[in-house]
Amino acid sequence: MADIKHKLVIKTSPDKVYNAITTQEGIESWWCKQTTAQPAVGFVNIFTFGQFRNEMKVTDLSPNQKVKWECIDSIEEWVGTHVSFDLEEKNGNTVLRFTHGDWKTVTDTFAGCSYDWAIFMKSLKSFCESGTGDPR
Repeated sequence: MADIKHKLVIKTSPDKVYNAITTQEGIESWWCKQTTAQPAVGFVNIFTFGQFRNEMKVTDLSPNQKVKWECIDSIEEWVGTHVSFDLEEKNGNTVLRFTHGDWKTVTDTFAGCSYDWAIFMKSLKSFCESGTGDPR
């Protein structure tokens, strides 16, 4: 299994980052403009990018510490993968460790997604620090 990983420092509190990655309004502001999401374990968040639809079941919510989703419907390579956001407060900032894990193989899609997630992590950081992200 292969994992996409990114680590970044966001100059704000973990609660602000947590809200950005768990609420519909937050996610729409940095990742996906067409989102249906709720911060509730068991809820299936839906993210639509044009013709692509991703369904992610919320599997873990630890306020201001961890968010985890399981991909249950998407392109074949995504199904069965997991997305997690681990948050740590450090010196008044939030250290975010992002993982899109459990890929079956490393492919061109994996490589492209790694790049895309990096762009979206930059968007999340911008949204949390300035109020302006760059969702798709």
